[in-house]
Amino acid sequence: MNLVPGVNADHGRLLLLAPADAVIPNTLTGVEWDPQRHGDLLAELQRLRGRVYLEDGAIERSELSPDGRYVQPADERAWHLITLNGHGEICGCARYMAYSGRLHFDDTGVSNAPLSRAFEWAVSFQTAVESEIELANRLGIAYVEVGGWALAPELRCTSEALRIALGMFSMARLLGGCIGLTTATGRHCSASILRRIGGQPLMTEGLEIPRYFDPHYDCQMEILRFESARPNPRFERWIEELKNYLSAAPVIRGSVASEQFAPRAPAMTAA
Repeated sequence: MNLVPGVNADHGRLLLLAPADAVIPNTLTGVEWDPQRHGDLLAELQRLRGRVYLEDGAIERSELSPDGRYVQPADERAWHLITLNGHGEICGCARYMAYSGRLHFDDTGVSNAPLSRAFEWAVSFQTAVESEIELANRLGIAYVEVGGWALAPELRCTSEALRIALGMFSMARLLGGCIGLTTATGRHCSASILRRIGGQPLMTEGLEIPRYFDPHYDCQMEILRFESARPNPRFERWIEELKNYLSAAPVIRGSVASEQFAPRAPAMTAA
């Protein structure tokens, strides 16, 4: 299986969107400051996300902007990995939200998950998340939350989902490494794919944080942790190949974040 697009390939090309205030390392050489294109691509991926989530029954039409976008609060402050089809249209995406500075549990996106309000698990859940933040601090790397996953329906059960998931490991390495969390759904094998490549259950004091039902998205969810330096070893070669590809891929940088239609501040999801 070849996950890295060929030099002249149209389908499967990857690019990155960088937030306006990002410190871009010299490991990324294809940086372009183009606020208009950044805005256009961000809107297109939000429309893809809105269309996919709506068809899945994960959101209501009322949660979309008038032009069909599903906008989440972190979108303009985060990195995005995008894959294009042969027509140059976005067919897949994922969001990489890196946090900086002194971080508290309530500052994280995952703190919005129903587990944080569950009587039996709220304290353990918060403790587990704070432990991941502390680990990132000790290692001198970023704590991140990965979400906003979306893939065009015709590409499900193809290598595209795996390419995007492994691409997040690759991007994390180019950005200096991370300890991360993602909220994965049972839909379309999302959680099983992420577990296979290196996602692990969130733990605290020897206990595994359980799966839970999210009434907003109307499905079972599980929160997985991962370390960019420690994927499943069988995928290491592909991660490094994608890393080399992304190091020279276009990195479109945006302008200062603007107000957007944002009806809710949900936890990050892998739909």
